Amino acid sequence: MPKDITKSENEMHIISTAKSSRMHMGAQRSIVQTTTSRLNTTKPTRQSKLTFATAGGISSSSESASTAKLDATQEAISTSQSQLTTGLKSQEKSEIKTAFDLLEQTTMESSWHAALEPEFEKPYFHKLKEFLVSEHSNHTIYPEIPNIYSWSRLTPLHKVKVVIIGQDPYHNVGQAHGLSFSVLPPTKPPGSLKNIYKQLAADFPGFVKPTSGDLSPTAKQGVLWLNTSLTVRAHKAASHANKGWETFTAQALRAVLRQENHEHAGVVFMAWGLPAQKTCAKIGIDETKHLLLKSAHPSPLSAHRGFIGNGHFKAANKWLFEKYGKDAEIDWTVLSGKH
Repeated sequence: MPKDITKSENEMHIISTAKSSRMHMGAQRSIVQTTTSRLNTTKPTRQSKLTFATAGGISSSSESASTAKLDATQEAISTSQSQLTTGLKSQEKSEIKTAFDLLEQTTMESSWHAALEPEFEKPYFHKLKEFLVSEHSNHTIYPEIPNIYSWSRLTPLHKVKVVIIGQDPYHNVGQAHGLSFSVLPPTKPPGSLKNIYKQLAADFPGFVKPTSGDLSPTAKQGVLWLNTSLTVRAHKAASHANKGWETFTAQALRAVLRQENHEHAGVVFMAWGLPAQKTCAKIGIDETKHLLLKSAHPSPLSAHRGFIGNGHFKAANKWLFEKYGKDAEIDWTVLSGKH
């Protein structure tokens, strides 16, 4: 078992590595730019060479030799630039690969790490990591690397009471941070989250829809907000679907089902929309032990077809209370704008 490392240390380590890489690459690029600028400043134009040759009586053969030398110098600088750019890209890719190789060890909470460790050496997971390195080397992906497993740190395996399944992360700037449906300030709640708040207000009188979209306060109480795909390319929904994440997160959900000796052996699953319901069917939920709540997805395109009015949050608390007592309920009102 790898030694636990705190979230702040994880982020400082990865961010420090990235900053160091950027500073090193920036310094090298600066050298190339300065060299090129100096060459462009000092290199005479073809017209100035001809004028100089006429005034000084330099022969055409001397002019040709001078031109050839300058052209050769420029070509050498161009080649050097190309080689340096290639080298910088190779170095950056190597550092990205290292970050992903250490991702589980440095950013995943220990109880989840222990449960999922067998997956780390499977062929599909190695192939997934290769894909992520390539994607991160050539595109922007969300969430940021330290937040891919933030759900594990906020909701340790043995603390899970409620599981809410999403699909893939939000794909625009400043949205995804590792929890399904959740966004950090100052990003405003997206449409699906607004409908989640609307249903919370219906289930709990006095709940005021908040301006923040951060669902972390409920995650800390035992609500596992888990997407089936944990990363996405910027501005391209479902771009990382069917690359291996679904297999991995299905194993995470099975780990919840296998919990027998912790304080909440039976949990509540909320499956909103057909993809989430198919995921639940695939992992095989024993409904004599767990509560499975199904409805339409909270997206503005489908919420009116059964999500609004589903009463899931109230039903979850009722089941938790009856099974484990008052202390097991989720205080959903921590999200309220009045709280």
